[in-house]
Amino acid sequence: MPGLATSHWITGCFFWKSVFLIGVLAFPLAPARGQEVPSPAPDSAQPASASDSVAQLHAFLEGGGNWAAIAEQPFAHHPLTQSQADEAKTRLITAWQESVCEARKAERRAETLTEGDLRLPFFVKVFGDAPGSGRSLFISLHGGGGAPAQVNDGQWQNQQRLYEPAEGVYVAPRAPTDTWNLWHQPHVDFFLDRLIDVMVITEQVDRNRVYLMGYSAGGDGVYQLAPRMADRWAAAAMMAGHPNDASPLSLRNLPFSLQVGGRDTAYNRHAIAADWEKQLDGLRQADPTGYEHFVKIYPEHGHWMQREDAVALPWMAKFRRDPVPSRVVWKQDDVTHPSFYWLAVDEANRQAGALVTAAIDGQQVWVESGDVAKVTVHLDDRLVDLDQPVSLVVNGHATQPIQLGRTMATLASTLSQRGDPELSFSASLDVTLP
Repeated sequence: MPGLATSHWITGCFFWKSVFLIGVLAFPLAPARGQEVPSPAPDSAQPASASDSVAQLHAFLEGGGNWAAIAEQPFAHHPLTQSQADEAKTRLITAWQESVCEARKAERRAETLTEGDLRLPFFVKVFGDAPGSGRSLFISLHGGGGAPAQVNDGQWQNQQRLYEPAEGVYVAPRAPTDTWNLWHQPHVDFFLDRLIDVMVITEQVDRNRVYLMGYSAGGDGVYQLAPRMADRWAAAAMMAGHPNDASPLSLRNLPFSLQVGGRDTAYNRHAIAADWEKQLDGLRQADPTGYEHFVKIYPEHGHWMQREDAVALPWMAKFRRDPVPSRVVWKQDDVTHPSFYWLAVDEANRQAGALVTAAIDGQQVWVESGDVAKVTVHLDDRLVDLDQPVSLVVNGHATQPIQLGRTMATLASTLSQRGDPELSFSASLDVTLP
């Protein structure tokens, strides 16, 4: 079953159990010779050799062990072959999906997400037939902002009927607050991640076909959320918004659409969109395989574009997310994140405005930053051949080749941190930047 570890993720609480059982029937595991079945208690798991550590994983989980405690088990630290890592990843994904499935289904039934005192209701409408690879997901952010709740409620209701994709799950969430920056406060990132999980589990959504869009204040949110959460989206579309302090640098691997009325002079929206077009053109010219973009400024329209901006939906639908691009440009927003594609930073290095660039070519990894002292590089066999040494070039300084090992502990910890199977990795390397 190795291919399941990096394919699309099908929905259903019981699908994952059946996948695992089919995998066991197709690829029976050798018994752990001379080993007792490990107890689910973390401190009583028996040591495992590299050859039987996957069997120990199966036994641990089938015996009631908590998947989130896998990284603490001795067998999780044995080096794995690529096929063992693929099988372990599939089993970990199964366990993770089973652990969250009922809660996500309950949130779907309630059509509301909750975090502390904040609530995010959402509207869902499904269009077209589901492709075999899974449905598209369009998350559409409403306008409004610093206004009474009934005004933002009206904007939310308008957003529910504003766009109709040819295929996909169309979701219009209602912002948790009624502030001017209702779509780019820190809690929004959590809610959008959770909303993706809900739709993956209940609506057969393909995680690599998730699209972000928004109008007016929702467009403000897209300007902010598209770059700082670029590793979640397949493409994004901004309609009639304002970027505030957002930067386009992190859009390197995210196709980005901008549409504004040429007479939309409030907050200088029309001129700022034209400036972003120039910035994106320049970034594309300097980096021809990145910064895909589509910009249209309608000279005859003001803030309302008469629905002509709906052309963004088929444009976005052409793209799929690449969760492991060979080059990453990561500029932290003022709402910082601990990871981005295959890069991560610890709390001490989570700094607003910090810039990290990294690239992979063959077995060589480049990392550059003048803003942070340490970066973690997550790797697997989609990016490099982990059976061969990896060379590093850090701020222009080459290091000796390093042999990395695949482990279940890294698979489990990265899956736990991100909750996205496509962003789970089997090896990690801490890089100190001189």
